Amino acid sequence: MKLPVIRHLQKGANKEQLESTLEVLEHFVEHRSVTDEEMDVVGELITNICGAIEVHNNVEQGMSGIEAANAFAQKVMGSIDQ
Repeated sequence: MKLPVIRHLQKGANKEQLESTLEVLEHFVEHRSVTDEEMDVVGELITNICGAIEVHNNVEQGMSGIEAANAFAQKVMGSIDQ
């Protein structure tokens, strides 16, 4: 997870575009020819896209972009600490 990448994705694409991309990537990794290295790269992309979608959700609930990104980062860090 890279917060600057998440913010970049959130600013540059709407929620529907991110969800469509997520579906394509999830479908891609289901193919039997996908290597472990490709899976690692796509997994990181999926993580960042999911973060951007959550930031979009937080903005829709009234947070500013910065607040939404920070709330997401704190949520992730909180889950890692447990």
